[in-house]
Amino acid sequence: MIGRIAGTILHRAMDHVLIDVRGVGYVVHVSQRTAAALPPVGEAVALYTDLLVREDLLQLFGFPTLLEKEWHRLLMTVQGVGAKASMAILGTLGAEGVSRAIALGDWGAVKAAPGVGPKLAQRLVMELKDKAPSVMALGGALTVDLPASDDVVEPAPKPAKAPATRPAPSAAASAEALSALVNLGYSQGEAASAVAEASAGDEAAGTPALIRAALKLLAPKG
Repeated sequence: MIGRIAGTILHRAMDHVLIDVRGVGYVVHVSQRTAAALPPVGEAVALYTDLLVREDLLQLFGFPTLLEKEWHRLLMTVQGVGAKASMAILGTLGAEGVSRAIALGDWGAVKAAPGVGPKLAQRLVMELKDKAPSVMALGGALTVDLPASDDVVEPAPKPAKAPATRPAPSAAASAEALSALVNLGYSQGEAASAVAEASAGDEAAGTPALIRAALKLLAPKG
């Protein structure tokens, strides 16, 4: 199983990238969102990957974070959601956007992805809503950044310099806020919904701000 690829970009397209790893070129399919964030040709890149195996086909799908890869695998457990639909959803919403949409039961946001109809969007939200909190809780740990533009690519046959791994702020803040609310006695489901709604209002909010905003949403309406 190929779980991660780090190397030098040889070619970029809207839905895939060709990565050279010590002389071997790997075609990795990515969402349009991921493709747009990739560095230029000739620079280093690292992506987490998921290998799709069929009788007549082997395809690698790439993700900038393990959180996004986890959502990809989870999305594909829903009947009618294949790799193409999953990548369209992630390309439209991103990992954090998928977390928010499913935690809030917002199938309309999921339906905005190309090729995803209302029935499929509703089924996806219904089947995954209870699983969203556990994935959100992992968000702070399951992350890796794309390499910065000043990363150095070593000449062949040396491998490309690997990017530093550090938590993505939005994912980490959501995970920490969710954990804090659960520790306060709220259920995973209601805590996840409140955190998702709070982060939708301010995607750059840190953990304390998310907790405060979520607590206001959870407060009894008098």
